[in-house]
Amino acid sequence: MDYKTFETERLLLIPTTTKDASFVFELLNTPKWKANIGDRQIHSVEDAEKYITQKMLPQLEKYGYSNYTVIIKETNTKIGSCGLYNREGIDGVDIGFAFLPEFEGYGYAFEAASRVKQAAFQDFSLNKISAITLPSNASSIKLIEKLGLTFIEKITIPNDDEVLMLFTLNK
Repeated sequence: MDYKTFETERLLLIPTTTKDASFVFELLNTPKWKANIGDRQIHSVEDAEKYITQKMLPQLEKYGYSNYTVIIKETNTKIGSCGLYNREGIDGVDIGFAFLPEFEGYGYAFEAASRVKQAAFQDFSLNKISAITLPSNASSIKLIEKLGLTFIEKITIPNDDEVLMLFTLNK
């Protein structure tokens, strides 16, 4: 099937596939990912391939959206991920993002997440998006609020005892 890709002034957002396994391995093992999103037990490129195959691709096949690898157009450099995720315990599809440390602070996350937000409403006809983050993740909270989402409440999601902040935005 031919899945949607997205473009911004500086970035390409392409559905993540097993071809991105080495990049996913690197991203999921950054200190910030592990501290703010969690340890996904990705200890090798092969683990990353399995993670993509079992967690990302089924959602892409079912809904047409999932995780997107964010690439700088000018250099073809993979710098992060951004996407829409159907998560158990979340009302509304979750928008999420993560970038390699060396690419933070350049506005890439806002640029990518803004495009994914637009796609959620226009391309995928969603009526609501949500975002979750740890209360200690100030940079994530700032970006979520800049995207126009509003804090609703603190929640926990199934199989995770961390208290998270839930933000939402209706179409």
